[in-house]
Amino acid sequence: MAKLQVGDKAPDFAGDSDGTNISLADYKGKKNVVLYFYPGDFTLVCTREACGFRDIYEELKSADTEIIGVSTDSEESHKKFTAEYKLPFPLLADKEKKIAREYGATNLITDILGRVSRVTYVIDKHGKIAAILKSELSANKHVEGVKEALAELK
Repeated sequence: MAKLQVGDKAPDFAGDSDGTNISLADYKGKKNVVLYFYPGDFTLVCTREACGFRDIYEELKSADTEIIGVSTDSEESHKKFTAEYKLPFPLLADKEKKIAREYGATNLITDILGRVSRVTYVIDKHGKIAAILKSELSANKHVEGVKEALAELK
């Protein structure tokens, strides 16, 4: 997959979250989508990031935006993580890294570790990539970057 850039059409994806099938097509023409890839449930930075998105969820929801998290963790792990931190948005189990590869959220190190890279895509209602945020160690850069990108879409 070619490296995705701002302005590119976002690749469609589909995955299950707690028995519900979710795809990018579900939101096209209706909502912006924050698609964020993270290395793992219950890890320090990933927990901070998920809680940061949780804390601004109502604000994003009122701006016609849905958040979707993606990692290689199992649906069972996602259920526990969601319950523990009261996450109001879906988490997709991408065990085969199909979605992560489409979005360039893998590299040699993450492949060796069986994880994905921390990268966030803001996708507008038309299915175009409006922003790409990368920072392995700063959850705040992702959360604040999403707010800034969405403000520019208004």
